[in-house]
Amino acid sequence: MTVHNVRNFEYWTATQFTPRHETRNYDLANLRALDLFVNYWGSPLMAHPILSFDFGPQGHLCFSIETRPERGKAYSTVGGLYRQFELIYIAADERDVVRLRTNFKGEDLYLYRLVEPPREVRARFMEYIQRLNELYVHPAWYNAVTANCTTSIRAQRAAARRLPWDWRMLFNGFADEMLYERHSLAGDLPFAELKSRARINERARSADDAADFSDRIRTGLPGFDAFRECNFTRE
Repeated sequence: MTVHNVRNFEYWTATQFTPRHETRNYDLANLRALDLFVNYWGSPLMAHPILSFDFGPQGHLCFSIETRPERGKAYSTVGGLYRQFELIYIAADERDVVRLRTNFKGEDLYLYRLVEPPREVRARFMEYIQRLNELYVHPAWYNAVTANCTTSIRAQRAAARRLPWDWRMLFNGFADEMLYERHSLAGDLPFAELKSRARINERARSADDAADFSDRIRTGLPGFDAFRECNFTRE
C-alpha cells in the first residue's frame, strides 16, 4: 500500500514548524495491531480520537479526522453545523500527531490498545484508505454532529457492520468508557485505573525526538505487553 502526503512535520512551537510530507509504502502483511489515542483540549465532555495502525518494522501510521479551515479562519462550533469547513483525513507519522499535542499544545493524551483480530485491523485500515480516496475525488463538508472526528469513523463502515448508536459517540470524551464496556480495550483493570495509567504526556515529553518514540510511549502501558504476542495469532 502506498500512502501519499503523510504528514511528518518538525515542530518548534505549536504554530512554528518545518512542513514535511512524505510518500510511504506499507506491507499489509506487517499490519498487526490498532491503537487509539484520545485527545482532550478543554472540556472532559469532548475529545478527539486518533487511530494508529501498527505496521511493526515499518512503524505506525495515524489517521486524524479534522476540519480544513481556510487560512486565517478560526473554528467555531456553530460554523461546524453549517457547511463552513471541509472535512479532511490527515495521514501522519505518530511522532508528529502525538508531540504536537503533548509537547507543544499542552493537551492531555491517552493511549489504548484496541482488542481487534488481524482481519478486523486490516478492514479498519482499508476503510480509512477508501474514505481518503473518496475525499480526494469528491470533497465533503465537516459537520459537528453528523460528520465529525468520531461519527465519521462510524459512518465510513458499511451500515450492516456499524456498532449500535450510543450517546457517547457524540459526547466523545466518554467514548473510551463506552469501548471499555464493549470489551474493546486491552488491559485487565477497572476502567478508572486503566484510564489513569493510559495518560502518556510525561512519556511523550521524555521520548521527544527519540528514534524509538513509539515504543517508549507504550512500554509498560496496561494491555500492550500481554496483548502483543496474541495479536499475531488471533483470527
